[in-house]
Amino acid sequence: MSSDPAVSSDPAVMSGPDSRWRERHAVLAAGYGGRDDPADPALVLAMPIVLHIPKADPPKRTALLEAAASAAVALCLDERVGFTEDGEPGPWHEDYSAWVGARIRKVSRRARGAQWLAAQEVPGITVDVDGAQARALVPGPVGELDPRIKKLQIGGTDLEHDEPGEPEPGIPVLWIDSALEMTVGKASAQVGHASMLLAAAMSENQCWAWAQNDFRCSVRDASPKQWAEAVGRLKRSEAVAVRDAGFTEVAPGSMTVIAVP
Repeated sequence: MSSDPAVSSDPAVMSGPDSRWRERHAVLAAGYGGRDDPADPALVLAMPIVLHIPKADPPKRTALLEAAASAAVALCLDERVGFTEDGEPGPWHEDYSAWVGARIRKVSRRARGAQWLAAQEVPGITVDVDGAQARALVPGPVGELDPRIKKLQIGGTDLEHDEPGEPEPGIPVLWIDSALEMTVGKASAQVGHASMLLAAAMSENQCWAWAQNDFRCSVRDASPKQWAEAVGRLKRSEAVAVRDAGFTEVAPGSMTVIAVP
């Protein structure tokens, strides 16, 4: 990844990551295990992403996707997935390690009202972007999903495309292939994949600087011209791409998101 983070005078950025943070980044940078799925579908591992979509005042689609992308990568680098100063595994370490050793899957569900409040009690990280909220939960077997999350609807709800304008300068951009016409649930999983891949492709210091900005990113539906430009950057090793396994909505091997630092 050729782009360097902007120079910052923030003491947290200048001090750099500690050894335990570097270990967590190394897990991402090593790539995913790709272990074959278990014979029992209930044992397939996935990261649930809960999207807060109130009925009366739903969030902007773009902001919600940005929240989902930031939440997914924030969980992957949270201190609870790694080891403590004493070398003991954090409370999320075992579940997270099993997940990154398998095929990376995310399943998005929507929540509102009391459902959303209940989801906050399930281990994970919530991110708010301009009032849009998404919560990435600790991965685990789909058949052992917390009852408070299992009852949440996976499909059937979408949000209209908004017009967010130009990407915010100085932060990564996750370009979505708009021709695929993904639902907000599918798109949230894909941008979550993209933020993880981007963090993995960054150097430790680049990713640390991004972390100090709460993994803020711009998500945009790419026009044909913008998509072609993003593909060009991908070919020059200046970006990373998500290629979907094709379990839902899109054909296997579809390139869904290109993340540009």
